[in-house]
Amino acid sequence: MPFRRDSRPNPDQIEVIIGPRATFSGQLRCDGSIRLDGTVEGGLIETPANVLITESARVMVDIKARTVSVAGAYKGTITADRVELLEGGRLWGTINVRTFLLDEGAHFQGQLVMQDDQPADPLVAARPPAGEQIPVMTNAPTESLGETVTSNE
Repeated sequence: MPFRRDSRPNPDQIEVIIGPRATFSGQLRCDGSIRLDGTVEGGLIETPANVLITESARVMVDIKARTVSVAGAYKGTITADRVELLEGGRLWGTINVRTFLLDEGAHFQGQLVMQDDQPADPLVAARPPAGEQIPVMTNAPTESLGETVTSNE
């Protein structure tokens, strides 16, 4: 399913809520979605589901999740399939993601690294398998064209 501005991922059952008057520091791992309304400082949040950072949240922690929605303030590194920086949301840090949504009125300062199945550098040719014949063309007009070289790697 393609992601669009009006198309949001299906919500999971929220299993953990850090309330607006709560402060948390440390590692949090959960199988369900996590909602952050309060302050989270230092550590790691990890879930195969979603992380919701609401308008009142102040979060300074690394996050690994399927989807991260930011409506409050976030600083750190996010690794996710999808990140949504919603209107009023503020994000400082690095985002490693497959899809990214930036709403109007949001603030982002940092690095956005789009992840996919393609090689890291599309300008570098892939190595041929070991033993495959590689045609070599020379620029000199007196030499034979079409000479082959065998890869030993």
